[in-house]
Amino acid sequence: MNNNKSLLVLAVVAATGSVYANTSPDQDLIKRDPLTFQQWHLQNTGQTGFSLSAGKVGEDLNLDFADRMGIKGRGITVSVIDTGVEISHPDLKNNVVPGSRNLIDGSDYPVDTHGHGTAVAGLIAAEEGNNLGGRGVAPYANLIGFNYLSEQSLASWMVSHGLSEDFRVLDRFTDPRVFNQSYGSTPSSPPNGDLSLDPEYALVEQVMRDISLDSHWGRGAAYVKSAGNSFRYYNTYIQGIPFYVIPYENNEFFNNNGLPFHNANIELGNTLFWNLVVSSLNADGHLSSYSSAGANIFLSAPGGEYGQDKPAMVTVDLTGCEQGMNVTGTHKNALHGGSQLDPNCDFTGVMNGTSSAGPNVAGAVATVMSANPALDARTVRHILASTARKVDPQHQGVSLDFETASGETVTYDAVPGWQTNAAGYHFHSFYGLGAVNVDDAVYKALFTGASLPQLQITPWQKQTAGVTVPDASLVGAQSTMGIDQNLTIEAVQLKLNLDHERLRDIAIELTSPSGTRSVMMSARTGFLDGTDGGYTDTVMLSHQFYGEKSQGNWTLKVLDTDKGTSSTLIYNPEIGLFATNRTNNTVDGVLKDWSLRIYGH
Repeated sequence: MNNNKSLLVLAVVAATGSVYANTSPDQDLIKRDPLTFQQWHLQNTGQTGFSLSAGKVGEDLNLDFADRMGIKGRGITVSVIDTGVEISHPDLKNNVVPGSRNLIDGSDYPVDTHGHGTAVAGLIAAEEGNNLGGRGVAPYANLIGFNYLSEQSLASWMVSHGLSEDFRVLDRFTDPRVFNQSYGSTPSSPPNGDLSLDPEYALVEQVMRDISLDSHWGRGAAYVKSAGNSFRYYNTYIQGIPFYVIPYENNEFFNNNGLPFHNANIELGNTLFWNLVVSSLNADGHLSSYSSAGANIFLSAPGGEYGQDKPAMVTVDLTGCEQGMNVTGTHKNALHGGSQLDPNCDFTGVMNGTSSAGPNVAGAVATVMSANPALDARTVRHILASTARKVDPQHQGVSLDFETASGETVTYDAVPGWQTNAAGYHFHSFYGLGAVNVDDAVYKALFTGASLPQLQITPWQKQTAGVTVPDASLVGAQSTMGIDQNLTIEAVQLKLNLDHERLRDIAIELTSPSGTRSVMMSARTGFLDGTDGGYTDTVMLSHQFYGEKSQGNWTLKVLDTDKGTSSTLIYNPEIGLFATNRTNNTVDGVLKDWSLRIYGH
């Protein structure tokens, strides 16, 4: 602990008479409950998480200071919108408050038959110091749960995402200030982002805006969302039949030249400003092998690998050895199957995915909010952004070599490495603005006296282009528009209309007036054939311009990076393997028009 933080501890103790209750400053965080010694995401000492290998010391959420100060989410309610939550679990029940709902039968017990939502709740706010399992990131926070994934109606969405049953914005102190959404989709074609064609989704966005800005007497709430788990391949349904979609190049399966096969910016929910989108880190401090990535990533956080060869998350599971992730039998993970540390199989060591990274961020948000409850949710987001750690600092990004239409081999900077924008913020499409740094965020929140200025959102500004996209060329199609509003940027949305027969070839870049280049859609994204010829009002989001000024000329560039040498495979065990995207586009694409919308202050 540095000297400034030591002085702050002394000041708080002098003012209050003690550090918060239940805190044991002289006892190591990882020794307070039976399984915390393996919860590397809280304090990474090189544990295995009961897997076969260890992580890297120090690659964690960095919450030692918050732990010693007793700043652990007290007074903040987190909503777990998931498969349900076993709210009677012995390591959760004391943090559960009224407000949970079973969206199928209307009762107040959100039955979880899967275990996913229960594990998520444990990562956020499993109880500390009860001699059971491990602890959550915010072990004093309140929990409520919803089995939304079992009943995905619009009414269920409204209730689980912050409205009362008569659809009013909530303002009670027990209402959620953090919503965790460890769910999403992986579309095989670009969604149409014209909300006038989808009034239901337009309503969803309006509700998220109202809750984010106006709930809790104007302090608002934060929506945390997992980016997705489709870096290498993804699942989709074709005529109701499930398929695996796999990249294929140079006669190699899963060869996507190191690029994300499914960009996080292709899911419509991930392009909403209101969602704080999170990618996943493993115990070595690198992008988890499965984690989706893109310009819309806001932060990264521990999510682990699969808990067998490499550490996953140690968290709560459904009780008993007959359900959940931890069941009777032989497992690679030493915690599983009824071990001495957990004879009743009430905990798991294999929870992973951006589904784990999301709740770790939700717990961090609750922790920072509890440090200074007067701050609004946008300011808490800003504090997390401004204190984020530049994780995996040596990562150089991804270069793509391809043959141009004229036969020349060229190199394209397809995913840039860490870049520092004109406002001094670091950004990487794999990690967003960096890894969550709880201690620095808490410390900053304690000394932040005012929230950010009021949010301003510009109207969509449209630019007609009509520019040809040459096949397999670095030249690309370019178009420029001027923005008059001079806001400090919090996020930028792009809406695009583009004709092209083979979207997996396309890369889309946006460059700010300050010269910062953001890859809005990476090349080799795994679209299928039959995507209606291109992008139609497709919306994408970038946080790469965070803190820059919006005024000036913005440039959009669209490149075709393949003359037909790569393809996409589709597999179903009963049907077999077949290919799509096997032939090159017969005509050059056309960038028809594009629009920008700025969020800032």
